[in-house]
Amino acid sequence: MKMTPIAVVLGSLLVLAAVVFVAVILPYADTNKTTPSEIYRLRSDTEAAGRLIYIQNGCVYCHSQSIRKVDWGLGAERIAQAGDYVGDHPILLGSARTGPDLSQEGGEHPDDWQVAHFVSPRYTRPLSIMPAFEFLSMDGIKSLTAYVQSLGLKGADRRMERQRFWKEGSVKAYEAGPDANVKWLNENVPRGWRAIPNPYPTTEAGLARGHKIYQDFCIGCHGPVGDGMGPAQPYLYPPPLNFTILKGREISGGILYYQIMNGITGTAMPYFKRELESEKIWDVGNYVAVYFINDSDANTEPRGIDAAYEP
Repeated sequence: MKMTPIAVVLGSLLVLAAVVFVAVILPYADTNKTTPSEIYRLRSDTEAAGRLIYIQNGCVYCHSQSIRKVDWGLGAERIAQAGDYVGDHPILLGSARTGPDLSQEGGEHPDDWQVAHFVSPRYTRPLSIMPAFEFLSMDGIKSLTAYVQSLGLKGADRRMERQRFWKEGSVKAYEAGPDANVKWLNENVPRGWRAIPNPYPTTEAGLARGHKIYQDFCIGCHGPVGDGMGPAQPYLYPPPLNFTILKGREISGGILYYQIMNGITGTAMPYFKRELESEKIWDVGNYVAVYFINDSDANTEPRGIDAAYEP
């Protein structure tokens, strides 16, 4: 075949047609067969408006919305399915994880935590590199919050229902006064945890580690002196716990550990079981006990076998 202009043009068109068929038409035909997954639902108008804000501000450049089998290390609870996205145009899967994956973010935190986070991420995550979105106005932030709280769809709805249930109890306890609030908080820690002292001895190194962890994770809500007056406080209700009201009360290391590990659903207190190893939770709990409560049960009875490494 001679490489005439006509042959070059026709050949190029055939190659282009083949590429379009394989890369566009076949995937389109295949995705049109996708059926909604068991968690799929339509979004509300407010959630749809928040999704538009999410797109306009480039959130997808840092956050993915897809969990794969290789991502279990992220602490995921559900593998993403094609049927989760049948109503999303365009699909916002993303590939970068400069920030956490958001595919199941809905209900991980209550609304007030999300609002404080969008106003300034450093309020709730002191080490965050996410930009502040206070410029959106409160209406825009609430729409964006509604969208983020919808991620996970029906699964997110169940988590949000749980947040609202515990929010009602936490507000009622807080408004009943410090005694009732502490009683409610402690009673919702399983009995076995309440009797467990901090198993690590109080050391200069341990307190230094606890101080660093407190600054990295806790200071935005609880404040530098543990009085609950961090910069996030104006946006949160009930407000962050004022640790100083725990002075003179029976607060074991186990209670602090459980609440740091598992969070306090319905409040802005998140769980840290996926971010902090066991010793770091004990260390920051002991730091709070020593410096804000003035009472630590570290390394007291009942004790088991000493740790393999202790000073």
